[in-house]
Amino acid sequence: QVHLVESGGELVQAGGSLRLSCVASGRTFSAYAVGWFRRAPGKQREFVAAINGGDDRSRYADSVKGRFTIARDDAKNTVYLQTNSLKPEDTAVYYCAAGLDGPVDSWMRYNYWGQGTQVTVSA
Repeated sequence: QVHLVESGGELVQAGGSLRLSCVASGRTFSAYAVGWFRRAPGKQREFVAAINGGDDRSRYADSVKGRFTIARDDAKNTVYLQTNSLKPEDTAVYYCAAGLDGPVDSWMRYNYWGQGTQVTVSA
């Protein structure tokens, strides 16, 4: 079992930055890939970024490449999502998820989910 808790979301102006954190419980967390997803009002859940367990391979959605960076610190059981140059269209609830299928972009491949953290970007 893996329990995930996100934090770091808040209201920020366009062009600003936030660092989101996903803290996990569970002794084998380092073996899990962790993905970040987001859901904006009235829209479907969207893949943002993912990082593998063990080799730190990562992947990003085209919409965030060059602006967002995912990283993990397994000693702290934490995965971070550094978000820079934020845009109003980045406004959403951001969720982290853990799974054992690698850094995939399909939400169905992740087994454990956090409760989400709200990011609001004002124009």
